[in-house]
Parts: sequence; C-alpha cells; structure tokens
Amino acid sequence: MSLLGGGPLDSGGLTSLRPSGPPPARRRVDGAAVKSTAIAIVSSVAFFSLLAVVVVNAPGWSEVKAQYFNSHWFDYSLPRIADAFTINVQLFCLAEVLILVLALVLAVLRSLPGPVFFPVRLLATVYTDVFRAIPGLLIVSILGFGIPGLGIAGVPTDPFLYAVIALTLVYSAYVSEVYRAGIESIHPSQEAAARSLGLSRIQALRYVILPQALRRVIPPLLNDFIGLQKDTILVSYIGVVEAFREASIIEGGKFNSTPYMALALIFLVITIPLARFTDWLVVRDRRRFLANAR
Repeated sequence: MSLLGGGPLDSGGLTSLRPSGPPPARRRVDGAAVKSTAIAIVSSVAFFSLLAVVVVNAPGWSEVKAQYFNSHWFDYSLPRIADAFTINVQLFCLAEVLILVLALVLAVLRSLPGPVFFPVRLLATVYTDVFRAIPGLLIVSILGFGIPGLGIAGVPTDPFLYAVIALTLVYSAYVSEVYRAGIESIHPSQEAAARSLGLSRIQALRYVILPQALRRVIPPLLNDFIGLQKDTILVSYIGVVEAFREASIIEGGKFNSTPYMALALIFLVITIPLARFTDWLVVRDRRRFLANAR
C-alpha cells in the first residue's frame, strides 16, 4: 500500500485518479462559446440574405444597379481613382505630422499652471474652441478661396498648400484635447516625485509625464486619424484633384455614379484594417490595465 512500492496506487498509477479531458466548467464554457458563435453566424446569414432579397426585388433595383453598380464603369474608374488617391495619402501624411506637433504644443500650453501663464492658456483655449466649433469644410473654403483672393504679392495660391493648412488647423484642435486628457490622467504624484529628485517642471513634463501620457492616448489618436483620412475629400471643394474630385469628374463625364462606389471601396480597404488595429490596441491596453490593477 506504500505510495513508493508496488501497491494498488502504483499499479493503477496516480494518473488514474486524474480526470481525462478538460474540467466540466471549461467544457461548459467552450460549448457555450461554440453555440453563441453558431447562432451569430446563422442570424447574420439570415439577416443579410433577407436584406439582399428585399433590395434585389425592389421596384427601382434595375435602375440603381445600372447607375451605381455598373461593372464596366467600375473597371474604368477604379485605377484612375486609385491613382488620384495618392493625393489623399500625401495630404494625410503631411497634415498628420503637423497635427501631432501643433496639438502637443497646444496641450502643453493649456496645461501650464500658475496665473502668469493665464494669457497663454487663454489663447490656446480660444484656438481650440474656435476650430472645433467651425465645420471643417468652412475652414477649407475660407483659407482656399479667401487668402488667394486677397491678391497679396508673394502669397501662394496653390490649393494643396491651403488644404494641408486647413486640415492641420481643424484636427490640431481635436487632437490637442486628446493629448490634454492624457496629460491630466497622470497622477500629480508623478510630477511631485520627479520634482523631488531635482527635475525642473519642464524636465518632469518631458521625461516623466509626457512619455506616460502619449502611450495612453495612442488608440484615440488613431481614431482621430481615421477621421482625418476620410476628411481629406473635403479639399476637393477648393480644386485639389484628389480621389473624390476624380470620381466626380468621371461621374460628370459618363453620367454614371459607379465611380463613387469605387471610391467607397478604396476607403473601406484602407480604413477598416486601421479601425481593427485601433480596437486591438484598446483591448490590449485594457487588459494591461486590469492586470496591473490586480
């Protein structure tokens, strides 16, 4: 009967006492997950099948199909719109770099403590409020038409330049608030500890507060830049021939709206992966926070 000898426990082995397979609770959880997934798939297929039947059997479906889903004009317009989309990418990249810098400056200025910095905080607040209140299309229009319309010698008239400036002004106001929220989320004890080690206020902000704040605001920043990517089509209003303007030119010349569907497909291909990546970052940060809180 000894556990070390050749008794019954040895012949059967201690492993005979261990249950085979996953524990019952784990099996129940796995079964519930499989059932939920199956229900979700079946309900999704049923819903979209019903929607397709309703759309295809609608009285005006043939006209809509010819106007928006013409395969000939889709094949014709897609490469041309994709080529013009490079202008959107250039606008996005240039504006994004400027936005990141200007918005961070605004957030830091609004976070400066003390009455001596009140005028600076006031100016930063007014800037943020003004450019968050005025629609982006109006900013694009005012800059793109108004400044060249002054006729001042030496003032550039390139609409691409004013498109970049307009997008930067508008989105800097929004992104600065994201930065500021990240800065204010850092506990004051972090700055106090840095100051106790001999760091100045600027050094504490640069080496202690900002690195932590920037890591926290990456997901919301990506959400803002998804919006920026889509809003690059606003600059077509002042004559920049980007993807939307190219689609409008083709639509006006061919009297068919299929180019807009080609443009929508391009934005879907570009935007959805970035949105899913943003969601993944949010989930990862939430799990990391919960793990640290335990």
